[in-house]
Amino acid sequence: MRLTLASVSMIAAFLASATASKAADYTIDPTHSHVLFTIDHLGFAKMVGLFSDFSGNISFDANNGPASKLNVTIKTDSLQTQFAPRDKDLKGADWFNVTEFPEMTFVGSEFAKKDDHTGTVTGKLTLHGVTKPITLTLKGGRTAEFPRGVQRTGYVTEFSIKRSDFGMDKMVGAVGNKITVEFSFEGTKQ
Repeated sequence: MRLTLASVSMIAAFLASATASKAADYTIDPTHSHVLFTIDHLGFAKMVGLFSDFSGNISFDANNGPASKLNVTIKTDSLQTQFAPRDKDLKGADWFNVTEFPEMTFVGSEFAKKDDHTGTVTGKLTLHGVTKPITLTLKGGRTAEFPRGVQRTGYVTEFSIKRSDFGMDKMVGAVGNKITVEFSFEGTKQ
């Protein structure tokens, strides 16, 4: 069999396209996303709060997990609990200390796919000036075009942290140490 220059070029192009993969890059759409948290109060009820100002992006490469990334930045001053005096207290030096720590971040760098709609991402959560490793289980990943011309994807994750691990140990006991966070987000393809 005789190979011509044209056939060698075609084979090389095919092999390159078969092995190269490009990550799909999405920007988190804050109008279709939320960051909620709950914490125990005196063992009677759960207090619910949210952060309304956040941004981020996800870059997902189905064929190359290590090339995938999830980055989220949350403005701590956007905390809301539906009670202004408590919000002011929580933003103060004894709790979130939003003046010294205006942002919390999650930088995810290790992805593992479980199935077509579930996977994990391990990364670093920085809160109150302390950085700790954390693994999130993401559910979703469906893609669709909506509105026309806008490609979307979405995920939801729920996880818990101990606030004392991040130096937020005021009133542990009366106010729970375990914070449960729900992060649900849609991203638009760039």
